Amino acid sequence: QVQLVESGGGLVQAGGSLRLSCAASGSIFSIAVMGWYRQAPGKQRELVATITRGGGTNYADSVKGRFTISRDNAKNMVDLQMNSLKPEDTAVYYCNADALGTTWAAYRQVWGQGTLVTVSS
Repeated sequence: QVQLVESGGGLVQAGGSLRLSCAASGSIFSIAVMGWYRQAPGKQRELVATITRGGGTNYADSVKGRFTISRDNAKNMVDLQMNSLKPEDTAVYYCNADALGTTWAAYRQVWGQGTLVTVSS
C-alpha cells in the first residue's frame, strides 16, 4: 500500500509565502507523476501543479509565476513553494501521486488527506 502525507499548511497574510511538503511511504515500486490539487469551499477540486519523474512541470494559469513545484525522487517527496499568496488561494491542498505499489498490477492514483491553506486579506 502507498500513503501520502502532507504538511506545511496554515494561515498567512496576502502577499506571504508557504511551503507545502508531501511524503510518500509504503510498499512503493515506482512513482510517475506527482502533483498538488486544491479544493476551495463550494468548488470542485482543481489542478495546481504537477511534476514528472524527469522534472517536467505543469501549472495552472492562476499560479504560474507564483508557485513552484519540486520533487526528490530518492525520498519520494514533492514540495510546493507558494509565494505572493492571494485570498483566492485559500483551499484544502491535496497531494497526488500516480504510484505503483510492489504488489499492484498497474499504476493507481493515490491522494493525501489534505492540508488547509488560508490566506487572509
